[in-house]
Amino acid sequence: VQLQAFGGGLVQAGGSLRLSCEPSGRPLPSYAMGWFRQAAGKEREFVAAIPWSGIGGYYADSVKGRFTISKDNNGVYLQMNNLKPEDTAVYYCAAGSDTTRLRNGVVRYWGQGTLVTVSS
Repeated sequence: VQLQAFGGGLVQAGGSLRLSCEPSGRPLPSYAMGWFRQAAGKEREFVAAIPWSGIGGYYADSVKGRFTISKDNNGVYLQMNNLKPEDTAVYYCAAGSDTTRLRNGVVRYWGQGTLVTVSS
């Protein structure tokens, strides 16, 4: 399974972006989906996860109340509002067995990254 992420770009602080991630090739099995990010010089960190059912979501404390993860039959999405310069990073989508594993960095499939740059 290949995951294709897109939607990154340059935005001013306080602005919004919506990231999308869609599987290419064969359909994605019933995996939980999530987003991670990696800022320059830092380790990759968990951002958000959603179960295969699409009900509920889990978020890193740093993005709670500003980011929303969702999914449909076509892929998984990350709506990012009130962006801050510290949100600048390469964002990766990921698939895993369940949200608990994803939140702990246990990923079955990684997508390629999409760069989000937030200017102050």
